[in-house]
Amino acid sequence: MRIALGVGGGIAAYKAAELARLLIQRGHQVQVIMTSGAQEFITPLTFATLTGRKTITGLFSNVSPEATLASAVEHIAVAQENDILLVAPATANIMSHFAHGLADDFLSTLYLAFTGPVVLAPAMNVNMWAHPATQANFETLTKRGHVLVAPPEGFLACGMTGPGRLAEPADIADAVERELNPVSDYADETVLITAGPTEEPVDPVRFLSNRSSGKMGYALAQEALNRGARVILISGPVALTAPRGVDLIQVRTAQEMHDAVFASLDGVTMVIKCAAVSDFQAASVPAEKMKKTTANFSMELEPTVDILAELGRAKGDWVLVGFAAETGNLEQEAKRKLAEKNCDMIVGNLVGTSTTGFGSDENEVVLVTKSGTTEVPRATKREVAERILTEALTLRHAS
Repeated sequence: MRIALGVGGGIAAYKAAELARLLIQRGHQVQVIMTSGAQEFITPLTFATLTGRKTITGLFSNVSPEATLASAVEHIAVAQENDILLVAPATANIMSHFAHGLADDFLSTLYLAFTGPVVLAPAMNVNMWAHPATQANFETLTKRGHVLVAPPEGFLACGMTGPGRLAEPADIADAVERELNPVSDYADETVLITAGPTEEPVDPVRFLSNRSSGKMGYALAQEALNRGARVILISGPVALTAPRGVDLIQVRTAQEMHDAVFASLDGVTMVIKCAAVSDFQAASVPAEKMKKTTANFSMELEPTVDILAELGRAKGDWVLVGFAAETGNLEQEAKRKLAEKNCDMIVGNLVGTSTTGFGSDENEVVLVTKSGTTEVPRATKREVAERILTEALTLRHAS
């Protein structure tokens, strides 16, 4: 989705950089619009670097007559090409302008031209927030149908304590997700998702693993949450922040993941086995670190526990979705795995490419079920997660 992010002039403007990064991590495109006040707290270059797009800083340009003309109508183009308008921090001044229809800069002019959903995250001094004028504006904007992420209480930059702090970036991002994805078709579902790699120890300091980043599994968890599911996320070691609201269980080895999965199946209606579990582990692990020598070294490996196969054998009335990460023969391998592991669906993806492999923000997959194969063209992992969950829910209703 495309998000227009307005940044107001307050000390909390620095948090908008983290918010922009988080939204991009979730698969969205972000266009930042800064007020003149915001530019006193954080530079436009920061947002341009994070988003990969120019930061809009004013209503008019003084570069050339042609550029001035283009800039004069740019707020209309930005209003038309974005799906949601988010303002964080929304200062008292911005809220007043919006409430009363004043348009004297790019952000306020964009607001009047924008017809989609609006999310505002206020941040200001506690007395400014409590003032009757601000509260009246708050009420006006709420009645207009806008979502306001109320400022929580806490210690403010001015030294006072009370409501007025900018909400946490993750909470603001969640509010945006709910507006962008009002579907609640997973409200009756409890989804167990595994994500990330596992690490199998070789000695006390070394391990066997793979390049899985966990991004696909975490995207699935976020999308399932957005659609109303209760989500149990069992994650191997990753450098990601778990979506707020999931029941997170952190594991390291294949055996730990196996035990966590089978201990969490009560009440589950869908299992999505997205984790890239290590296929092998050391047959024996020494108690001390192995020292480097100049001689050749060999190690005996043995297979790790096959979690997906065990789930297939134990399968009740829940839908079982597995993943097949391959470097070739994708559809053939996915069909084989579908039959051998007793799955309802296999998501096949090529991991030997730099654009859609491990660590990428995009993916290109095939969805293989007993009734056929569906190709999902290259898209963000959030968009791919949406397709996977839609297909999985169809299977759930058919079972």
